[in-house]
Amino acid sequence: MPFTRWMIRCAALVAAVLTLSGCPSSLIAPPPAAEHPVGPEQATAPAGGARAGQAGAGAEAAAAGVQVAPHIALLLPITGRTSSAAANVRDGFLTAYYQAPPAGRLRVRIYDTGVLSVAEALSRASGSGAELIVGPLTREEVIAAAQYASARPPLLALNFLPPETPPPPRFYQYALSPEDEARLVARRIIADHHRRGIALVPAGEWGARVLSAFRQELESDGGQLIATATFDPSRTDYSEAVTQTLGISESQARYHRLEGVVGTKLQFEPRRRGDIGFIFCPAPANTERLLRPQLRFHFAGDIPTYATSSAFEPDVRANQDLDGLMFPDMPWMLGGDLPEAVRAATRDAWPNNSGLQRSRLFAFGFDAYRLAVALSHARGDVNIDGLTGRLSFDPERRIRRELNWAQLHDGELRALPDASP
Repeated sequence: MPFTRWMIRCAALVAAVLTLSGCPSSLIAPPPAAEHPVGPEQATAPAGGARAGQAGAGAEAAAAGVQVAPHIALLLPITGRTSSAAANVRDGFLTAYYQAPPAGRLRVRIYDTGVLSVAEALSRASGSGAELIVGPLTREEVIAAAQYASARPPLLALNFLPPETPPPPRFYQYALSPEDEARLVARRIIADHHRRGIALVPAGEWGARVLSAFRQELESDGGQLIATATFDPSRTDYSEAVTQTLGISESQARYHRLEGVVGTKLQFEPRRRGDIGFIFCPAPANTERLLRPQLRFHFAGDIPTYATSSAFEPDVRANQDLDGLMFPDMPWMLGGDLPEAVRAATRDAWPNNSGLQRSRLFAFGFDAYRLAVALSHARGDVNIDGLTGRLSFDPERRIRRELNWAQLHDGELRALPDASP
């Protein structure tokens, strides 16, 4: 097995072993090959100690005789209910680490927020010489990190704070946000010269957030939602929501009223309303494959239909029912112009790849390392053509992702050109 892929798998194994043995954090990517993984409390600081100007906690630790080692701290819930997602992010992060030239690699330590509280992980990372913190991962952890009041180095959170929560200083945010994708879809719809349309979303908190973001962006650009409905994704029949938004229910009601007036059976074919310019129907892929045929059955197969990336899985047979669906997604999923060494490393290291979740979160971790390197070089004007999109920071220090567009035809992907302004 090539050295890079061997090191990635060894690093992941070391992290797992140290977690199981009770070590709350581990040095898994030391720059000299002769060094061995150790806990941060045992790490030996390289010559020169901590970089001048980093968080005060590291300087205080050094003054107290605690050894510090400059490093990137990666805060992930390696154990617990989100351990699978965290492992995928970690694997992508380490792949990017080993793809970087050895001379430019930054030492990496993982702090397990499944064992440590966020406050304790931040304190240990800062006190052990972290020059940059990447993480934590979940929304709840990121909120806790924003509330951390002690000195710390710059932090790249791997999720977004709620809109009403202002970020503290030196707090950057990077996420695979379905709300941001919904805003991209709204802008694409307007650019495609559609103004009036309908939305069907899964019932629940995810659907509500996505619909709210879509509606806000659409209306700010002069568009209008003329009907919306939610459906229960745990069921397989969404006809009630579909006929409601398409106006078919009203057509049927008019037919029954007319039949009652004339007192005789009439020939009738229900019709959808004629002023629908687009359909927005974000949903997980297994749900989308049920929803799209039902839209066609109810006379809406010819209406331009848009979704978010959650609707897509790279499986030609499974995508046959999604014919015509348009959506944005990251280059990693759409098979764009990506480093072949990265794809080869993932294919060989995980021949039985578990699929969608590993793919997207792996790419997320890969780009998180590249963003960390850019931030460590004090480059505030970050512009990266990443696996997860074209990445840059907005004025609020949140990563803005520009994605590629695709449409499904007979289960196959077709790239869509950028929309005309």
